[in-house]
Amino acid sequence: MRESNSFSHLTLEERRIILAGITNGSSKTAIAETIGKDKSTVGKEIRLHRSLTHKCKMPLECCNYRKCVYGRQCTLDCPEYVPFKCSRRDRTPGACNGCSKWSKCRFDKYQYWPEDAHHEYRLTLTDAREGVNLTVSEAKAMAGVISPLLKQGLSPFQILAAHPELHVSEKTLYNYIESGVFREIAGITALDLRRQVSRKIPKKKSQKYKKRADRKYLQGRTYKDYRQYREENPDVFVTQMDTVYNDEAKGPFIQTFKFVEAGVLFAVLHASKTADSMKNGVDLLESVLGTGLFRKYVHILLTDRGSEFTAADAMEMSPDGTRRTRVFYCDPMQSGQKGTLENKHIELRYILPKGTDLRFLGLVDQDALNLVLSHVNSAPVEKLGGKSPLELADFLYHDLYEKLETFGIHKIEKDKVVLRPYLLKK
Repeated sequence: MRESNSFSHLTLEERRIILAGITNGSSKTAIAETIGKDKSTVGKEIRLHRSLTHKCKMPLECCNYRKCVYGRQCTLDCPEYVPFKCSRRDRTPGACNGCSKWSKCRFDKYQYWPEDAHHEYRLTLTDAREGVNLTVSEAKAMAGVISPLLKQGLSPFQILAAHPELHVSEKTLYNYIESGVFREIAGITALDLRRQVSRKIPKKKSQKYKKRADRKYLQGRTYKDYRQYREENPDVFVTQMDTVYNDEAKGPFIQTFKFVEAGVLFAVLHASKTADSMKNGVDLLESVLGTGLFRKYVHILLTDRGSEFTAADAMEMSPDGTRRTRVFYCDPMQSGQKGTLENKHIELRYILPKGTDLRFLGLVDQDALNLVLSHVNSAPVEKLGGKSPLELADFLYHDLYEKLETFGIHKIEKDKVVLRPYLLKK
């Protein structure tokens, strides 16, 4: 017998000894004495990591299957039903490796393989250290509960209020969703959250992502370059840019602009999501504001690294060949670097929710989009002291406000603001 190491984890070599003991028909006690562990440790190891390698073809495991007169349509109330029991499989050692009756047995057969068991153990150990305290079956059961409720628009808090039997905290459920625990099981991602909590990606998890090689259009336009430019020019106006859509194949696509200081959201409707269409959207914004105001309020354009925004030179230059703005890009997977626009998208989604046909809702032209923008920009904002972005723009940036109003974005009385999809229904 080995020197006792009962407080250490099982090694691959010890698991191979367990396999040898099972094959020889040894008891769990004998195997445990050989590797210096408690017999309960050996029992749990075999029970947790044995795999079903042959499934009984009968509905139930019945000892009388050879002389069955009922066509082996086994049910619990069959007068001839006698449950099959196997001391080797069900008691000790707990698996079928090395069983002399293997070729003749027609019942469920379980085998233990040390390499597979060690791999599963390592995965479980890693998951535990990463905070995923769930088995696969528990994760599937939880996903079955939360998936339809997320589609109904409920938040994790509301889901847990209705299902306390899930026995997790709101923060834990957020962590599970954001870390992708349910992605493979039920296709649930952070995008399914009604309002995703912004949290910095853990350092350990961020190491899984490979850094993209800088493309030519990124040279001199990274977020580091943006911060340096802002330090040198602290008084310039910044506009953040992005796209919003539901159907990547059919559109429509909404190119959004957020005037950060004014808090106003502007948007352009497109039929396609290409670099050329986004450049045309910038051209339209310049035509709406006029050259002078465009260069004042859109001195900087901050956007993400989506393929539709790769035409940096074209967006920076006016048709006459002069520079009209400076384009900078956020770091990969760092949407929080343009968080003020992302927060505005939340309000936009109240009217244009994910998973819907935007054209069916009524978003068929720029006039319909302007109506949406009018209501979103007329909603009171707590940080503005109860004023709306349009009210702030009218007071502090009246020249900008006049141009937006001429384009079709108007103030709506506070008690007549609608932030629901029926806004566009006629």
